[in-house]
Amino acid sequence: MSGPASQSDEILDSARRSLKRVRMGPPIGTKSRALRRAHLFGKIARAATAVGVILVGAGVAGAILNGIGFWGVMATALVGAAAGWYFLRFPQLPLPTMESLRQTDLATLAGKTEIWLESQRPALPAPAIPLVQNIGLRLDALAPQLQTLGETDPASREVRKLVGEHLPELINGYKRIPEPLRRQDNSGKTPEQQLVDGLKRIDREIETMTGQIARGELDKLATRERYLEIRYDGGEEASA
Repeated sequence: MSGPASQSDEILDSARRSLKRVRMGPPIGTKSRALRRAHLFGKIARAATAVGVILVGAGVAGAILNGIGFWGVMATALVGAAAGWYFLRFPQLPLPTMESLRQTDLATLAGKTEIWLESQRPALPAPAIPLVQNIGLRLDALAPQLQTLGETDPASREVRKLVGEHLPELINGYKRIPEPLRRQDNSGKTPEQQLVDGLKRIDREIETMTGQIARGELDKLATRERYLEIRYDGGEEASA
């Protein structure tokens, strides 16, 4: 009883993930585009290797058996096509999570954050979409500066807090609000307005961080105390 039900759940989950990927839309920045391209090239390389191995195996079998005949050629073509299709189809690009963003390396943090934002666009209101696009541009500008930081630098931790914690908390807090309540007034603002204001603050913070890292003002960046404002004014009010 549990077996078929479990399989059905897995099929539905897989379908939802596939639909979500289709709805992600175009990349919002060059870093996410680069990660997508690298993932695609990896799949192409694996598909080409698999097809090559099959053809070499068929050639060896033909040499040993003095030919594999018509059906052998057909079988080789079918197996090669199936292998090529499989390796071009799987594995799909993994969607970052809030937990993985906290742990990802600095070299790919901007790109993976952009991919995560792209996956959130279908759930966001129209006024938030241009801000998400702009944050993608900010992350592109931030990425080269992250290369100058060490993984254990205090500034690295502050960047991770902003893009790996506060940004996802803000958007996830909005998504937890039932749809009918998202445009109702809450302490003078609707949750939709709180989301937009929070994204604007994060956009400005990323711009400020980028400039400070570029100028070498790491001590100033590491001692900033504006994160509680972002968290409570932008994120947790929206989830209230």
